Amino acid sequence: MSNRSDQGDSSVSKWFDGLLTRLKAPFEKLSDNHRFWIGFALLSLITTLLIYNPFWRSADEVAFKEGDIAHETIISPADIYFVDEAETERRRQAAREKVMPIFVSEPRRAAEAVQGFTSAWEDMQRKAPAASANRANSNTESEALWTGAGGPELGKIFTARRFSSNELDAIKRILNEYASGDIYGDQDKPFLEKEVTIVDRQRPTDHRQASQPVLTMTALSEARTRLQTGLTQIRSLSEEESQAFYAALSPLIQPSVIYDSAATESARATAAEAIPAAAISLKRGQKVADTGDIITPSVLSQVAAIKNYSGSSRQVNRFLGLFALITALFWIGWKFIEHRGIVPRLALSETKTFALFGFIILIQTALLAVFFRLAEFTASQNVRAPMNDPNLWSFAMPFAFASLLMALLADRRTALFTGIFSAILAGLMAPKGVDFIIYAIIASSVAAYGIGRYRNRQTVTVAGALVGVFSALVSIALIAFSQQPFILNTILLAIACGLASGVITAAVTAVFLPICESLFGVLTDVKLLELSNADLPILGQLALRAPGTNQHSHAVGQLAEEACRVVGGNGLLARIGALYHDIGKTAAPEHFVENQHGRNPHDRLKPAQSAKIIISHVTYGIKLAKEMGLPQRIIDFIPQHHGTRTLHYFLKRAQAEARDDQEISENDFRYPGPKPQFREAAIMMIADSCEAAARSLAEPNPENIRFIVTKIIDAILSDDQLDECDLTLRELTQIRESMIRSLVAIYHSRVDYPGYTPPPSGQFKIADGAISNDPHGTKYLNPADIPISKGGEIEDEAVDRSTPPNRLGKGV
Repeated sequence: MSNRSDQGDSSVSKWFDGLLTRLKAPFEKLSDNHRFWIGFALLSLITTLLIYNPFWRSADEVAFKEGDIAHETIISPADIYFVDEAETERRRQAAREKVMPIFVSEPRRAAEAVQGFTSAWEDMQRKAPAASANRANSNTESEALWTGAGGPELGKIFTARRFSSNELDAIKRILNEYASGDIYGDQDKPFLEKEVTIVDRQRPTDHRQASQPVLTMTALSEARTRLQTGLTQIRSLSEEESQAFYAALSPLIQPSVIYDSAATESARATAAEAIPAAAISLKRGQKVADTGDIITPSVLSQVAAIKNYSGSSRQVNRFLGLFALITALFWIGWKFIEHRGIVPRLALSETKTFALFGFIILIQTALLAVFFRLAEFTASQNVRAPMNDPNLWSFAMPFAFASLLMALLADRRTALFTGIFSAILAGLMAPKGVDFIIYAIIASSVAAYGIGRYRNRQTVTVAGALVGVFSALVSIALIAFSQQPFILNTILLAIACGLASGVITAAVTAVFLPICESLFGVLTDVKLLELSNADLPILGQLALRAPGTNQHSHAVGQLAEEACRVVGGNGLLARIGALYHDIGKTAAPEHFVENQHGRNPHDRLKPAQSAKIIISHVTYGIKLAKEMGLPQRIIDFIPQHHGTRTLHYFLKRAQAEARDDQEISENDFRYPGPKPQFREAAIMMIADSCEAAARSLAEPNPENIRFIVTKIIDAILSDDQLDECDLTLRELTQIRESMIRSLVAIYHSRVDYPGYTPPPSGQFKIADGAISNDPHGTKYLNPADIPISKGGEIEDEAVDRSTPPNRLGKGV
């Protein structure tokens, strides 16, 4: 299973590497300059889109409603003439609603109902004598006699007996009574709830208004119910006859007031057409609303005009203008980084530093874009002040993130510039631009200058707390500056948002700090201190297998760190680099003088073999460092602290031992290089030789130490080993004096105690006191005899301890 998993991971890794190769392929054909400016253009474009994207929003829209408070001053950007379709439709709809429903009056409905009953009854009476002759068949014929409303079956009941004239008059009177007056259809009741217009059909010019006519008119169903009740009051009628007359008379009662939908819609259309279009005219610079003004319908229309103007062709103009401004700002940023000078803690080129700067600005801009919308959304979900103020919620944004992250990765000056840059971008996005520029600059300044060196992970938390406290104070100051009243809820919300800004700043910085460290290869102090842990396997192996080299590495680190402080270099980087600069010696520790106890293995080897072993500690050290994943800046110390110097004494021995026809190649005795590329590596080269030389002195007094330090630095300069780094002669003088002071402090004379005779050290004098040996190497009484090569390299390993010293002349 594990093999399959490993194969799967390997295939995915190969696919990903292939994808990256294909993506990089088009750019690899371009020059570095072309790639830089393409990246510059993309950076400007993406930043502009984050601030203002014309593809998903037409303008910086603020959703106002009537009665809202304007949170910013609204000014017309140009001369605008705009027909507000929404406002026009709103006015026309209002005109339509003002037109009252139109009803048509039929005043003769009651007379027509009585006439209709009378005609049907008289017709039935004329046909009744002829039907009486055939009484046997009266059922069908009686039913056929009634031709009025209610159906012919009522004829049987109406012809069953003779109704008196009084009964008929009473029936007609009841019908006339309940069919008279204003009767409306039940379906028209909703139109009668308010005022209506009633028009007489016979006299169209005669019309009247009725307010809430539903209270004075009678519904058709109610009129028919009253008819039924009235018929039951005629005592001479049986129940069956009463029901028959109701069935015949109720259809005759019809609405006398009828809703005329066609006339109503026509009147409303005429009223709407009479309303002119709502045209809005604004002049350039005209103030539509000031901060704190109430949004009225008129202001809403003017804001709609501005939005329409901004959302048309001017939208593209604004995007292009903003893109030009952002490009100019990034160009200023590039020039600042290009000419800002050396940043000891940031071992990056100007181009890579600008890439780091651009990456941080992109993240900051994206965060601001998200948080501004989140602030507006949060405010829109609240209706009570101050919770509905997006400006107060905006105080919680991580404005100091970019400055704090750059301060931790680089230096304070670059961090402050980054903070000011991001503050300008925040001003372009914020509703109150000037206020938030001030707020962001102060928060960024606190982040840049309010913390010490980044020596532990808690520094981010401390910085966030400091930013939060100052942000809370500045938020209160801005409330006072804007002349807002000091209300307890407002002050508490501002303080809470200011403190939240610090917390969010620390949290976001903690997330992106390791990402930037890995992505851009930045060595922060915390990362360097983590590499100084003695429990790391490689340092543990160095201490066990090569204790002399381990001690030498620590001593070189002390010398290099102090020298870096003098010339403004990164002392911590130099000290950590010193711990790893000789890790390659763990492969063959006994072949280096500091680890030898007794005889020198090189005495039994040919010079070329010795040179190969000594030089191989560089290549093996680089391989070992890469395997354990050391940062490239630390790996650079391994080859660069030797540069391209030759093993001069081994070369001379090889030439002396060579036959006449044998050619000795100098390249076989030369370190692969390169020469020191940065000042810390150059200082390491000097410290490495000076420490080894001082350790070889039998009497490390100030005069001898000054002699060897000066000789080493002069030799390194003469060999052109410092041509590719940026050290000046003045700085070299400062480095020399620092090395002398440090070595004198390390090897200072001890106080002699009366009556105390120290035990013998094992050293013994050889050949007139020129050289003395001990089990751990060679001690030189005369500093001029120390084997310093023409490149300033100490070659103690080249000394043959089995040979009397007088055989080693000064010219060797």
